[in-house]
Amino acid sequence: MNKNSFILPAFVIAATIASHGASGQNFKVTKYNIGGDGGTDYVTAEPGTGRVFVSRGTHVMVVDGPTGKVIGDIPDTPRMHGIALASKWKHGFTTNAGDSTVTMFDLKTLGVIRKIKVPTGGLDGIMYEDYSDRIILTNHSRPIGTAVAIDANTGDIVGTAQLEDNAPEGAASDGKGKIFVNNEGKNTIQVIDVKTMKVLASWPLTPCEGPTGIAYDRGNVTVVREESPDKYTVVATVPTMRGAKTITVDPVRHVAYLFQPEYGPTPAAAPGTPPPAAGSRPARGPMIAAWFFAISH
Repeated sequence: MNKNSFILPAFVIAATIASHGASGQNFKVTKYNIGGDGGTDYVTAEPGTGRVFVSRGTHVMVVDGPTGKVIGDIPDTPRMHGIALASKWKHGFTTNAGDSTVTMFDLKTLGVIRKIKVPTGGLDGIMYEDYSDRIILTNHSRPIGTAVAIDANTGDIVGTAQLEDNAPEGAASDGKGKIFVNNEGKNTIQVIDVKTMKVLASWPLTPCEGPTGIAYDRGNVTVVREESPDKYTVVATVPTMRGAKTITVDPVRHVAYLFQPEYGPTPAAAPGTPPPAAGSRPARGPMIAAWFFAISH
């Protein structure tokens, strides 16, 4: 699953670490404070409807992209990461790492259809692969990661493949029945047949280390024009805010969306409080806003 890039007609837009290129004056950025509780991970736009599904950790907020109005909510998604939509069947799916389930919901009513238990655990990345009509999960399982295929109509688990790493960073489809899984820890790409869930090939990414896709950091969106299949030109850098990294696009309306909470100052630690453990996230202050961005051209 690609969490920080998307394609517009003749454009590719990605949240990146660089701050370069031409001015973003031709791109309109609309910013809304949508409120609500919870952090953030993936955002997913529903093609053509204007609806955007925003992960908030324990629930999914459904936002009307053009207005920033919250129009729905899907509860009980503990420690969730991503949302995938199978418009053909009017079904949506979320990955809930907290209880190792996938919530299957009705796209029209947002009502829960079923909770799908995924025994491998480590749920994170999710995508709809239209060639096979399957929902594909890329799980941070232990001791080894897994790719799990779910029938987009019935919600049944129909296949599992073992990966080379316990922390895969999503997948991409070639539209012809193959997915390419990015194994961040092992620095490899694996190719999987989504019908049989058999691993077809694997190759190292050298001299790369820890590949996760396109990098992000400073809260800019870089716009790249596809001049030809082999030529790309940076045409704009559009500011958003620091931390706004996950990105989605409505390929019908050609609008990009990002979401990022804003936090206030970190409260002072009480005397004698031990420092945070190595590798852990630092403490942060209370949430003071929940910013939803729409970028149009």
